Amino acid sequence: MCGIVAYLGDKNGIDVVINGLKRLEYRGYDSSGISFYDNKIHTLKRKGEVSVLSDLVNELNIKGKTAIGHTRWATHGEPSNTNAHPHNSPNNKITVVHNGIIENYFELKSTLIKNGYKFKSETDTEIIPILIQELQQQGYSFLDALKELKNHLIGAYALVIMTEEFPNQLFGLKKGSPMVLGIGKNEFLLASDPSPIIEHTKQVIYINDDEIVVLSKNNFEIIQLEDKQRNPIIETLDLEVEMIEKNGYDHFMLKEIFEQPKTIYDSLRGRISSDYQIKLGGIDKFAPHLFNANRLIIIGCGTSYYAGFTAQYFLEFLTRIPTQIEFASEFRYKNPIISSGDAIIAISQSGETADTKVAIEEAKIKGASIFGVCNVVGSSIARMAHEGAYTHAGIEIGVASTKAFTAQLSVLFLIAIKIAQMRKTYEQSKLDELTKELSNINKKVDLILKQTENIQNISKELAKAKSILFLGRGIQYPIAMEGALKMKEITYIHSEGFASGEMKHGPIALIESNTPTIIICLKDENYLKNLSNIKEIKSRKGKVIGIITQGDNRTKELLDFCIEIPNALSLIAPILSVIPLQLLSYYTARELGNNIDKPRNLAKSVTVE
Repeated sequence: MCGIVAYLGDKNGIDVVINGLKRLEYRGYDSSGISFYDNKIHTLKRKGEVSVLSDLVNELNIKGKTAIGHTRWATHGEPSNTNAHPHNSPNNKITVVHNGIIENYFELKSTLIKNGYKFKSETDTEIIPILIQELQQQGYSFLDALKELKNHLIGAYALVIMTEEFPNQLFGLKKGSPMVLGIGKNEFLLASDPSPIIEHTKQVIYINDDEIVVLSKNNFEIIQLEDKQRNPIIETLDLEVEMIEKNGYDHFMLKEIFEQPKTIYDSLRGRISSDYQIKLGGIDKFAPHLFNANRLIIIGCGTSYYAGFTAQYFLEFLTRIPTQIEFASEFRYKNPIISSGDAIIAISQSGETADTKVAIEEAKIKGASIFGVCNVVGSSIARMAHEGAYTHAGIEIGVASTKAFTAQLSVLFLIAIKIAQMRKTYEQSKLDELTKELSNINKKVDLILKQTENIQNISKELAKAKSILFLGRGIQYPIAMEGALKMKEITYIHSEGFASGEMKHGPIALIESNTPTIIICLKDENYLKNLSNIKEIKSRKGKVIGIITQGDNRTKELLDFCIEIPNALSLIAPILSVIPLQLLSYYTARELGNNIDKPRNLAKSVTVE
């Protein structure tokens, strides 16, 4: 999991690549490197953030119009200068950057060692330039050697390759991992996503699996491995440079939390008519599969899983279709029972999540229909699905997902309401009430975001904790789990989410005075049960922080701290209750002095299984 940037054009490619790596650093940030051509291939690599590499480049004052770069999130071998990409062939004439994992690298490495090759790194990537050199020594031309890689490599890979044999060209090769080509005036860029491209051009082509991109000074060519040429469609990015800047916020995560009134609005914009009918192009085309589905299966990982888990509640409630939620990472390993009457809803912020892609492939083989919910336009999952809906949250750079989650919930609510309207499984007047509430929910989110002073004070107490418990009941249970995930991701405090009703069945043993509990206790059908949970915790000298309905003085009197949120219909309320949990995590991490946008051991786009 990493970020790749490559440049060929008239500018100083080294500067373009270094700046691009800074844009992509959220994808991986334990080491970085760059290769460039100046009479021969030169390679610089450094452990640490891209700034370490950037300082070295500035110190050396190097220039080169053709360059490739990489920022790494370690999979094979610890972060180090040696394990950082790019990796070179033994003759130093070929250099490669790689996003993905080569699953059969051990077998390939063993064979290459037997053939007399020596390896410098612990990575799986180093086999690729060595293998290309070996294939060329066997008589393959350089381009044919790239084509032959498909017959040797098992796994996922996006590769950008530079060779001294063709010093004014770059080569890209993709299978499973994302790659996008930017087409500017007298320049080309290859990258893992559009963020390093946008300041140079908005014209892009998304590269498909089993395609080779050949970039020359004034031309590009896309060759399919079956020796067919593709006539690609050039797309225009709906993205501005300002979207990938902090715009005065201390961290991208905080910026993205505060963008949610807008991103929720954008996810709904144009999709709800004046008479509360849902207009979703993908749903309209996919309607027969959803309307007649025997079962809905939602798959996702991490935050996307918890969005799907929340959706399970309101989908079943409104549509009366049996709905199950599955971790995409476990889906294919359980030999799932799937039929042609099942519809899969696959959720992924990036649209490149490797576990979710593999799960989709498994479901398609077994005849299921696939509906994708993604944020990134043109992503792999968006193209793999039969139909889908974009969340329109805009680029999300903070590794801990926030605005993508509420946008996913918003779109999933639309899907549920649409199916219920079609199946007539819920009273239309009540559906209209839900739709109206959803239409205005962004205004209530804005009200919560004005309570940051209170939340910051609570976070000072949370920062002292060694462990934090999160409780929710009914549809708020997955929100408690998402809150725990956010807390552990960026604060590194052990955090667990539980169903409130399960407290007496084990977790209550964890309650003590220095282990705070955060409970979502709103004025809904579970209100009195949650009050009982609060009293149980307090009777054991536990501290309780409540997310409560505005004006609920009865609950407030029981709590050590509280955060009030506006009243909302219980099915819609998760969009509101998650906001304080995001802010609590952010301000607690800030209190601890953590690197919030780049939490340890994590990467934004998980493109390997």
